[in-house]
Amino acid sequence: MIDPVPCERLPTARPGFEGCGRTAGLLEQSTTIVAPASGRGRAGVAVIRISGPASRQSIEQFCGAAPAARRASLRRIVDPRTGELLDHGLVLWFPGPASFTGEDAAEFHLHGARSVVAAVLRVLTDFCGCRLAEPGEFARRAFANGKLDLPAVEGLADLIDSETEAQRRQALRQMDGVLGRQTQEWSSRLLDVIAWAEAALDFSDEGDVPARSLAQAIDPARVVAGEIAAALIESVKGERLRDGFVVAIAGPPNAGKSTLLNSLAKRDVAIVSPFAGTTRDVLEVRLELGGLPVILTDLAGIRDSSDPIEIEGIARAKRRIEVADLVLWLSAWNEPAPAPALPHDRVILVRTKADTAPGSDSGPEFAQGFINLSAKQGLGVDTLLTFVEDQARATVGSGDALVAHERQRTVLDGCLRHLTRALDAFDSGLNDEFVAEDLRLAHRALARMSGHFDVEDVLGAIFSRFCIGK
Repeated sequence: MIDPVPCERLPTARPGFEGCGRTAGLLEQSTTIVAPASGRGRAGVAVIRISGPASRQSIEQFCGAAPAARRASLRRIVDPRTGELLDHGLVLWFPGPASFTGEDAAEFHLHGARSVVAAVLRVLTDFCGCRLAEPGEFARRAFANGKLDLPAVEGLADLIDSETEAQRRQALRQMDGVLGRQTQEWSSRLLDVIAWAEAALDFSDEGDVPARSLAQAIDPARVVAGEIAAALIESVKGERLRDGFVVAIAGPPNAGKSTLLNSLAKRDVAIVSPFAGTTRDVLEVRLELGGLPVILTDLAGIRDSSDPIEIEGIARAKRRIEVADLVLWLSAWNEPAPAPALPHDRVILVRTKADTAPGSDSGPEFAQGFINLSAKQGLGVDTLLTFVEDQARATVGSGDALVAHERQRTVLDGCLRHLTRALDAFDSGLNDEFVAEDLRLAHRALARMSGHFDVEDVLGAIFSRFCIGK
Protein backbone atom coordinates (compact mmCIF):
# COMPACT_ATOMS: atom_id res chain seq x y z
CA MET A 1 0.00 0.00 0.00
CA ILE A 2 1.28 3.45 -0.85
CA ASP A 3 0.44 6.67 0.92
CA PRO A 4 -2.81 8.12 -0.37
CA VAL A 5 -2.34 10.89 -2.93
CA PRO A 6 -4.63 13.88 -2.31
CA CYS A 7 -6.72 14.88 -5.31
CA GLU A 8 -8.12 18.34 -5.92
CA ARG A 9 -11.71 18.76 -4.74
CA LEU A 10 -14.08 19.84 -7.44
CA PRO A 11 -16.71 22.48 -6.69
CA THR A 12 -20.24 21.23 -6.36
CA ALA A 13 -21.37 23.57 -9.16
CA ARG A 14 -20.04 26.42 -11.25
CA PRO A 15 -20.67 29.67 -9.30
CA GLY A 16 -23.69 31.49 -10.61
CA PHE A 17 -24.77 28.62 -12.84
CA GLU A 18 -27.69 26.34 -12.11
CA GLY A 19 -28.04 23.01 -13.82
CA CYS A 20 -31.27 22.23 -11.95
CA GLY A 21 -32.91 19.86 -14.37
CA ARG A 22 -33.25 22.25 -17.32
CA THR A 23 -32.28 19.28 -19.51
CA ALA A 24 -34.73 16.91 -17.83
CA GLY A 25 -35.58 14.13 -20.21
CA LEU A 26 -32.49 14.64 -22.35
CA LEU A 27 -30.34 12.16 -20.44
CA GLU A 28 -30.96 8.87 -18.78
CA GLN A 29 -28.73 9.20 -15.72
CA SER A 30 -29.93 6.22 -13.70
CA THR A 31 -27.36 4.08 -15.51
CA THR A 32 -23.65 3.90 -14.76
CA ILE A 33 -21.34 4.58 -17.67
CA VAL A 34 -17.72 3.54 -18.16
CA ALA A 35 -15.06 4.31 -20.77
CA PRO A 36 -11.30 4.53 -21.21
CA ALA A 37 -10.28 8.16 -20.59
CA SER A 38 -6.77 7.79 -21.98
CA GLY A 39 -5.44 7.10 -25.46
CA ARG A 40 -5.78 3.68 -27.02
CA GLY A 41 -2.84 1.43 -27.67
CA ARG A 42 0.28 0.49 -25.74
CA ALA A 43 1.05 2.94 -22.92
CA GLY A 44 2.55 3.13 -19.47
CA VAL A 45 -0.73 4.06 -17.78
CA ALA A 46 -4.37 3.73 -18.81
CA VAL A 47 -7.29 5.46 -17.09
CA ILE A 48 -10.79 4.00 -16.93
CA ARG A 49 -13.50 6.40 -15.82
CA ILE A 50 -16.87 5.46 -14.27
CA SER A 51 -19.83 7.73 -13.51
CA GLY A 52 -23.23 6.88 -12.08
CA PRO A 53 -24.93 5.27 -9.09
CA ALA A 54 -22.97 1.99 -9.32
CA SER A 55 -19.54 3.67 -9.17
CA ARG A 56 -18.81 2.84 -5.53
CA GLN A 57 -20.21 -0.67 -5.89
CA SER A 58 -17.89 -1.26 -8.86
CA ILE A 59 -14.86 -0.34 -6.73
CA GLU A 60 -16.01 -2.59 -3.91
CA GLN A 61 -16.50 -5.52 -6.25
CA PHE A 62 -13.01 -5.13 -7.67
CA CYS A 63 -11.08 -4.08 -4.55
CA GLY A 64 -13.16 -5.04 -1.51
CA ALA A 65 -13.59 -1.50 -0.19
CA ALA A 66 -13.61 1.99 -1.65
CA PRO A 67 -10.71 4.31 -0.72
CA ALA A 68 -11.24 7.61 1.07
CA ALA A 69 -12.97 10.18 -1.11
CA ARG A 70 -10.71 12.01 -3.55
CA ARG A 71 -7.57 10.15 -2.48
CA ALA A 72 -5.57 7.81 -4.71
CA SER A 73 -4.95 4.39 -3.21
CA LEU A 74 -2.93 1.46 -4.60
CA ARG A 75 -5.13 -1.63 -4.79
CA ARG A 76 -5.22 -5.16 -6.19
CA ILE A 77 -7.73 -5.22 -9.05
CA VAL A 78 -9.39 -8.65 -8.83
CA ASP A 79 -12.04 -10.24 -11.05
CA PRO A 80 -14.99 -10.58 -8.61
CA ARG A 81 -16.29 -13.64 -10.47
CA THR A 82 -13.15 -15.80 -10.31
CA GLY A 83 -10.81 -14.09 -7.84
CA GLU A 84 -8.19 -13.77 -10.60
CA LEU A 85 -5.75 -10.88 -10.22
CA LEU A 86 -6.18 -8.52 -13.17
CA ASP A 87 -3.70 -5.78 -12.23
CA HIS A 88 -2.28 -3.55 -9.50
CA GLY A 89 -3.40 0.07 -9.88
CA LEU A 90 -4.53 3.32 -8.32
CA VAL A 91 -8.21 3.65 -7.46
CA LEU A 92 -10.00 6.96 -6.86
CA TRP A 93 -13.51 7.55 -5.55
CA PHE A 94 -15.41 10.84 -6.10
CA PRO A 95 -18.76 11.03 -4.30
CA GLY A 96 -21.25 13.32 -6.06
CA PRO A 97 -21.86 16.16 -6.41
CA ALA A 98 -18.16 17.00 -5.96
CA SER A 99 -17.07 15.27 -9.17
CA PHE A 100 -16.61 16.21 -12.82
CA THR A 101 -20.06 14.92 -13.77
CA GLY A 102 -21.79 15.97 -10.55
CA GLU A 103 -22.68 12.38 -9.72
CA ASP A 104 -20.84 9.49 -8.04
CA ALA A 105 -17.71 8.73 -10.06
CA ALA A 106 -14.58 6.59 -9.90
CA GLU A 107 -11.33 6.07 -11.77
CA PHE A 108 -8.98 3.12 -12.19
CA HIS A 109 -5.39 4.02 -13.12
CA LEU A 110 -3.98 0.79 -14.54
CA HIS A 111 -1.00 -0.42 -16.49
CA GLY A 112 -1.60 0.51 -20.11
CA ALA A 113 -1.60 -2.95 -21.65
CA ARG A 114 -4.56 -3.51 -23.95
CA SER A 115 -5.23 -6.85 -22.30
CA VAL A 116 -5.55 -5.22 -18.85
CA VAL A 117 -7.89 -2.49 -20.08
CA ALA A 118 -10.02 -5.00 -21.99
CA ALA A 119 -10.29 -7.35 -18.99
CA VAL A 120 -11.36 -4.59 -16.57
CA LEU A 121 -13.88 -3.15 -19.04
CA ARG A 122 -15.31 -6.61 -19.65
CA VAL A 123 -15.94 -7.17 -15.94
CA LEU A 124 -17.44 -3.68 -15.51
CA THR A 125 -19.91 -4.14 -18.37
CA ASP A 126 -20.71 -7.85 -17.86
CA PHE A 127 -20.86 -8.04 -14.07
CA CYS A 128 -20.87 -4.61 -12.42
CA GLY A 129 -23.90 -3.14 -14.20
CA CYS A 130 -22.06 -0.52 -16.24
CA ARG A 131 -22.49 0.27 -19.90
CA LEU A 132 -20.01 1.79 -22.34
CA ALA A 133 -20.37 5.56 -22.58
CA GLU A 134 -21.32 7.39 -25.75
CA PRO A 135 -18.99 10.11 -27.12
CA GLY A 136 -19.16 13.16 -24.87
CA GLU A 137 -21.51 11.54 -22.36
CA PHE A 138 -19.38 12.39 -19.32
CA ALA A 139 -19.28 16.06 -20.31
CA ARG A 140 -22.97 15.98 -21.10
CA ARG A 141 -23.79 14.72 -17.61
CA ALA A 142 -21.60 17.49 -16.20
CA PHE A 143 -23.66 19.98 -18.22
CA ALA A 144 -26.97 18.47 -17.10
CA ASN A 145 -25.89 18.61 -13.45
CA GLY A 146 -24.78 22.24 -13.57
CA LYS A 147 -21.03 21.61 -13.47
CA LEU A 148 -20.43 23.22 -16.87
CA ASP A 149 -22.36 25.62 -19.05
CA LEU A 150 -22.26 25.29 -22.83
CA PRO A 151 -19.40 27.77 -23.44
CA ALA A 152 -17.33 25.84 -20.90
CA VAL A 153 -18.21 22.55 -22.61
CA GLU A 154 -17.16 24.01 -25.96
CA GLY A 155 -13.94 25.25 -24.36
CA LEU A 156 -13.24 21.78 -23.00
CA ALA A 157 -13.64 20.28 -26.47
CA ASP A 158 -11.35 22.97 -27.89
CA LEU A 159 -8.74 22.27 -25.22
CA ILE A 160 -8.67 18.58 -26.14
CA ASP A 161 -8.20 19.53 -29.80
CA SER A 162 -5.73 22.39 -29.21
CA GLU A 163 -2.38 22.16 -30.95
CA THR A 164 -0.77 25.55 -30.22
CA GLU A 165 -0.19 27.83 -27.28
CA ALA A 166 -2.74 30.40 -28.40
CA GLN A 167 -5.40 27.72 -28.95
CA ARG A 168 -4.72 26.32 -25.47
CA ARG A 169 -5.02 29.79 -23.94
CA GLN A 170 -8.31 30.53 -25.69
CA ALA A 171 -9.78 27.13 -24.82
CA LEU A 172 -8.89 27.52 -21.14
CA ARG A 173 -10.56 30.94 -21.05
CA GLN A 174 -13.72 29.38 -22.44
CA MET A 175 -13.52 26.40 -20.10
CA ASP A 176 -12.88 28.67 -17.12
CA GLY A 177 -16.21 30.38 -17.78
CA VAL A 178 -15.05 33.79 -19.05
CA LEU A 179 -17.83 33.97 -21.65
CA GLY A 180 -20.37 32.45 -19.27
CA ARG A 181 -19.64 35.07 -16.60
CA GLN A 182 -19.74 37.92 -19.12
CA THR A 183 -23.03 36.65 -20.52
CA GLN A 184 -24.47 36.43 -17.01
CA GLU A 185 -23.42 40.02 -16.36
CA TRP A 186 -25.08 41.23 -19.57
CA SER A 187 -28.19 39.24 -18.69
CA SER A 188 -28.37 40.79 -15.22
CA ARG A 189 -28.04 44.32 -16.59
CA LEU A 190 -30.70 43.70 -19.21
CA LEU A 191 -33.00 42.25 -16.56
CA ASP A 192 -32.81 45.54 -14.64
CA VAL A 193 -33.77 47.45 -17.79
CA ILE A 194 -36.65 45.06 -18.45
CA ALA A 195 -37.90 45.60 -14.88
CA TRP A 196 -38.00 49.34 -15.45
CA ALA A 197 -39.75 48.85 -18.79
CA GLU A 198 -42.39 46.59 -17.20
CA ALA A 199 -42.90 49.10 -14.40
CA ALA A 200 -43.39 51.88 -16.94
CA LEU A 201 -46.07 49.82 -18.70
CA ASP A 202 -47.92 48.30 -15.76
CA PHE A 203 -47.71 51.04 -13.13
CA SER A 204 -47.48 54.24 -15.15
CA ASP A 205 -50.54 55.63 -13.32
CA GLU A 206 -49.07 54.96 -9.88
CA GLY A 207 -47.68 57.93 -8.03
CA ASP A 208 -44.54 56.16 -6.77
CA VAL A 209 -43.36 55.16 -10.31
CA PRO A 210 -41.34 57.92 -12.03
CA ALA A 211 -42.95 59.11 -15.25
CA ARG A 212 -39.68 58.82 -17.18
CA SER A 213 -38.54 55.53 -15.63
CA LEU A 214 -37.79 53.81 -18.97
CA ALA A 215 -35.89 56.82 -20.29
CA GLN A 216 -33.72 56.74 -17.18
CA ALA A 217 -33.06 53.01 -17.49
CA ILE A 218 -32.42 52.62 -21.23
CA ASP A 219 -28.77 53.72 -21.15
CA PRO A 220 -27.46 50.42 -19.65
CA ALA A 221 -29.04 48.62 -22.61
CA ARG A 222 -27.05 50.88 -24.96
CA VAL A 223 -23.86 49.97 -23.12
CA VAL A 224 -24.63 46.25 -23.31
CA ALA A 225 -25.36 46.58 -27.04
CA GLY A 226 -22.01 48.29 -27.58
CA GLU A 227 -20.12 45.63 -25.63
CA ILE A 228 -21.82 42.81 -27.53
CA ALA A 229 -21.08 44.52 -30.85
CA ALA A 230 -17.39 44.76 -29.88
CA ALA A 231 -17.34 41.09 -28.88
CA LEU A 232 -18.84 40.14 -32.24
CA ILE A 233 -16.11 42.04 -34.08
CA GLU A 234 -13.47 40.14 -32.12
CA SER A 235 -15.29 36.84 -32.68
CA VAL A 236 -13.70 36.60 -36.13
CA LYS A 237 -10.33 36.23 -34.41
CA GLY A 238 -11.61 33.59 -32.03
CA GLU A 239 -13.07 31.41 -34.77
CA ARG A 240 -10.03 31.80 -37.02
CA LEU A 241 -7.76 30.82 -34.14
CA ARG A 242 -9.68 27.58 -33.68
CA ASP A 243 -9.58 26.74 -37.38
CA GLY A 244 -6.06 27.95 -38.13
CA PHE A 245 -4.57 30.76 -40.25
CA VAL A 246 -4.49 29.53 -43.86
CA VAL A 247 -1.51 30.48 -46.02
CA ALA A 248 -1.63 29.62 -49.73
CA ILE A 249 1.72 29.13 -51.46
CA ALA A 250 0.89 30.02 -55.05
CA GLY A 251 2.51 31.10 -58.27
CA PRO A 252 3.49 29.83 -61.73
CA PRO A 253 5.03 26.37 -62.23
CA ASN A 254 8.63 25.83 -61.13
CA ALA A 255 8.60 28.93 -58.92
CA GLY A 256 9.83 26.94 -55.90
CA LYS A 257 6.50 26.48 -54.11
CA SER A 258 7.05 22.84 -53.11
CA THR A 259 10.65 23.56 -52.12
CA LEU A 260 9.46 26.34 -49.83
CA LEU A 261 6.77 24.08 -48.30
CA ASN A 262 9.36 21.39 -47.54
CA SER A 263 11.70 24.01 -46.07
CA LEU A 264 9.03 25.43 -43.75
CA ALA A 265 7.76 21.98 -42.76
CA LYS A 266 11.34 20.75 -42.22
CA ARG A 267 10.50 17.50 -44.01
CA ASP A 268 9.78 16.24 -47.51
CA VAL A 269 6.05 16.82 -47.88
CA ALA A 270 5.85 17.67 -51.56
CA ILE A 271 7.61 16.15 -54.57
CA VAL A 272 10.14 18.56 -56.05
CA SER A 273 11.14 18.20 -59.70
CA PRO A 274 12.29 20.45 -62.56
CA PHE A 275 9.22 19.49 -64.59
CA ALA A 276 6.31 21.91 -64.68
CA GLY A 277 2.96 20.64 -63.42
CA THR A 278 4.34 18.17 -60.86
CA THR A 279 1.96 19.39 -58.13
CA ARG A 280 -1.61 18.57 -59.16
CA ASP A 281 -3.54 18.58 -55.89
CA VAL A 282 -3.57 20.71 -52.73
CA LEU A 283 -1.02 19.69 -50.08
CA GLU A 284 -1.52 20.89 -46.49
CA VAL A 285 0.90 21.17 -43.57
CA ARG A 286 -0.05 22.40 -40.09
CA LEU A 287 2.59 24.42 -38.24
CA GLU A 288 2.85 26.30 -34.98
CA LEU A 289 4.29 29.74 -35.65
CA GLY A 290 4.83 31.95 -32.63
CA GLY A 291 2.26 29.89 -30.73
CA LEU A 292 -0.32 30.35 -33.52
CA PRO A 293 -1.85 27.63 -35.72
CA VAL A 294 -0.82 28.09 -39.36
CA ILE A 295 -1.96 25.88 -42.25
CA LEU A 296 0.35 25.98 -45.27
CA THR A 297 -1.14 24.88 -48.60
CA ASP A 298 1.03 24.07 -51.61
CA LEU A 299 -0.97 24.64 -54.79
CA ALA A 300 -0.64 23.65 -58.42
CA GLY A 301 1.23 26.12 -60.59
CA ILE A 302 -1.02 28.67 -62.28
CA ARG A 303 -0.67 28.56 -66.07
CA ASP A 304 -2.59 27.74 -69.25
CA SER A 305 -2.78 23.98 -69.76
CA SER A 306 -4.54 21.40 -71.94
CA ASP A 307 -4.02 18.53 -69.47
CA PRO A 308 -7.45 17.84 -67.87
CA ILE A 309 -5.91 16.68 -64.59
CA GLU A 310 -3.69 19.74 -64.35
CA ILE A 311 -6.65 21.97 -65.28
CA GLU A 312 -8.57 20.58 -62.29
CA GLY A 313 -5.54 21.17 -60.04
CA ILE A 314 -5.29 24.79 -61.26
CA ALA A 315 -9.02 25.32 -60.62
CA ARG A 316 -8.62 24.03 -57.06
CA ALA A 317 -5.60 26.28 -56.59
CA LYS A 318 -7.57 29.35 -57.65
CA ARG A 319 -10.40 28.49 -55.25
CA ARG A 320 -7.95 28.12 -52.38
CA ILE A 321 -6.33 31.47 -53.26
CA GLU A 322 -9.73 33.18 -53.02
CA VAL A 323 -10.45 31.93 -49.49
CA ALA A 324 -6.92 31.93 -48.01
CA ASP A 325 -6.09 34.34 -45.20
CA LEU A 326 -2.74 35.09 -46.82
CA VAL A 327 -1.23 34.32 -50.23
CA LEU A 328 2.49 33.91 -50.76
CA TRP A 329 2.83 34.63 -54.48
CA LEU A 330 6.10 33.09 -55.65
CA SER A 331 7.91 33.72 -58.92
CA ALA A 332 11.57 33.41 -59.89
CA TRP A 333 13.58 36.64 -59.55
CA ASN A 334 14.32 36.64 -63.27
CA GLU A 335 10.77 35.63 -64.34
CA PRO A 336 8.39 37.77 -62.29
CA ALA A 337 4.73 36.83 -62.68
CA PRO A 338 1.81 39.16 -61.89
CA ALA A 339 -0.01 38.36 -58.65
CA PRO A 340 -3.79 37.77 -58.50
CA ALA A 341 -6.03 40.76 -57.88
CA LEU A 342 -6.47 40.52 -54.10
CA PRO A 343 -6.37 43.08 -51.27
CA HIS A 344 -2.75 44.10 -50.73
CA ASP A 345 -2.75 42.95 -47.10
CA ARG A 346 -3.56 39.38 -48.23
CA VAL A 347 -0.61 39.00 -50.61
CA ILE A 348 3.14 38.81 -49.99
CA LEU A 349 5.24 38.90 -53.18
CA VAL A 350 8.20 36.53 -53.04
CA ARG A 351 11.04 36.44 -55.57
CA THR A 352 12.56 32.96 -55.38
CA LYS A 353 15.91 31.41 -56.34
CA ALA A 354 17.68 34.45 -54.90
CA ASP A 355 20.88 32.41 -54.56
CA THR A 356 21.23 32.52 -58.37
CA ALA A 357 20.62 36.27 -58.64
CA PRO A 358 23.51 38.68 -59.30
CA GLY A 359 24.95 39.96 -56.04
CA SER A 360 23.31 37.19 -54.06
CA ASP A 361 26.36 36.98 -51.82
CA SER A 362 25.11 40.09 -50.04
CA GLY A 363 22.15 38.07 -48.77
CA PRO A 364 18.39 38.44 -49.19
CA GLU A 365 16.59 41.66 -48.46
CA PHE A 366 13.09 43.06 -48.39
CA ALA A 367 12.70 45.81 -50.95
CA GLN A 368 10.10 47.39 -53.22
CA GLY A 369 7.23 45.32 -51.86
CA PHE A 370 8.67 41.83 -52.22
CA ILE A 371 10.94 39.41 -50.37
CA ASN A 372 14.01 37.89 -52.02
CA LEU A 373 14.21 34.25 -51.02
CA SER A 374 16.05 31.01 -51.64
CA ALA A 375 14.32 28.15 -49.85
CA LYS A 376 17.01 25.78 -51.05
CA GLN A 377 19.73 27.78 -49.27
CA GLY A 378 17.50 29.05 -46.45
CA LEU A 379 18.00 32.69 -47.50
CA GLY A 380 15.16 35.03 -46.59
CA VAL A 381 13.09 32.32 -44.91
CA ASP A 382 13.25 34.00 -41.47
CA THR A 383 12.15 37.32 -43.01
CA LEU A 384 9.21 35.59 -44.67
CA LEU A 385 8.19 33.79 -41.47
CA THR A 386 8.23 37.08 -39.57
CA PHE A 387 5.80 38.59 -42.07
CA VAL A 388 3.54 35.54 -41.93
CA GLU A 389 3.53 35.55 -38.13
CA ASP A 390 2.67 39.26 -38.00
CA GLN A 391 -0.23 38.73 -40.39
CA ALA A 392 -1.46 35.70 -38.46
CA ARG A 393 -1.33 37.52 -35.13
CA ALA A 394 -3.27 40.45 -36.57
CA THR A 395 -5.92 38.08 -37.92
CA VAL A 396 -6.37 35.50 -35.15
CA GLY A 397 -5.11 37.37 -32.07
CA SER A 398 -3.39 35.64 -29.17
CA GLY A 399 -6.24 33.65 -27.68
CA ASP A 400 -7.99 36.50 -25.87
CA ALA A 401 -11.18 36.68 -27.95
CA LEU A 402 -14.38 36.34 -25.93
CA VAL A 403 -16.28 34.39 -28.62
CA ALA A 404 -14.76 31.37 -30.36
CA HIS A 405 -17.67 29.42 -31.88
CA GLU A 406 -20.26 30.06 -34.55
CA ARG A 407 -23.03 29.06 -32.12
CA GLN A 408 -21.86 31.67 -29.63
CA ARG A 409 -21.64 34.32 -32.34
CA THR A 410 -25.15 33.45 -33.54
CA VAL A 411 -26.55 33.80 -30.00
CA LEU A 412 -24.95 37.22 -29.49
CA ASP A 413 -25.97 38.35 -32.97
CA GLY A 414 -29.60 37.51 -32.18
CA CYS A 415 -29.42 39.35 -28.87
CA LEU A 416 -27.86 42.41 -30.51
CA ARG A 417 -30.50 42.42 -33.23
CA HIS A 418 -33.32 42.63 -30.66
CA LEU A 419 -31.44 45.20 -28.59
CA THR A 420 -30.96 47.38 -31.65
CA ARG A 421 -34.67 47.17 -32.47
CA ALA A 422 -35.56 48.09 -28.89
CA LEU A 423 -33.23 51.10 -28.89
CA ASP A 424 -34.45 52.24 -32.31
CA ALA A 425 -38.05 51.94 -31.16
CA PHE A 426 -37.31 54.00 -28.04
CA ASP A 427 -35.42 56.67 -29.98
CA SER A 428 -38.26 56.87 -32.51
CA GLY A 429 -40.82 57.44 -29.76
CA LEU A 430 -42.75 54.25 -30.44
CA ASN A 431 -45.01 52.65 -27.87
CA ASP A 432 -43.10 51.37 -24.83
CA GLU A 433 -44.64 47.94 -25.38
CA PHE A 434 -42.51 47.49 -28.52
CA VAL A 435 -39.41 48.45 -26.56
CA ALA A 436 -40.21 46.10 -23.70
CA GLU A 437 -40.93 43.16 -26.01
CA ASP A 438 -37.62 43.43 -27.86
CA LEU A 439 -35.79 43.79 -24.55
CA ARG A 440 -37.41 40.55 -23.39
CA LEU A 441 -36.46 38.81 -26.64
CA ALA A 442 -32.87 40.05 -26.30
CA HIS A 443 -32.69 38.68 -22.77
CA ARG A 444 -34.14 35.35 -23.89
CA ALA A 445 -31.67 35.11 -26.77
CA LEU A 446 -28.80 35.72 -24.35
CA ALA A 447 -30.04 32.93 -22.10
CA ARG A 448 -29.39 30.47 -24.92
CA MET A 449 -25.67 30.99 -24.46
CA SER A 450 -25.58 28.75 -21.37
CA GLY A 451 -27.94 26.20 -22.94
CA HIS A 452 -31.15 27.09 -21.13
CA PHE A 453 -33.24 27.04 -24.30
CA ASP A 454 -31.20 24.91 -26.66
CA VAL A 455 -32.93 21.90 -28.16
CA GLU A 456 -31.78 18.31 -28.37
CA ASP A 457 -30.21 18.45 -31.83
CA VAL A 458 -28.06 21.46 -30.89
CA LEU A 459 -26.83 19.72 -27.74
CA GLY A 460 -26.16 16.54 -29.70
CA ALA A 461 -24.02 18.41 -32.22
CA ILE A 462 -21.90 19.93 -29.45
CA PHE A 463 -21.31 16.79 -27.39
CA SER A 464 -20.67 14.55 -30.41
CA ARG A 465 -17.33 16.34 -30.86
CA PHE A 466 -15.93 14.63 -27.77
CA CYS A 467 -14.04 11.37 -27.70
CA ILE A 468 -15.26 8.38 -25.73
CA GLY A 469 -14.50 8.84 -22.03
CA LYS A 470 -14.94 12.61 -21.90
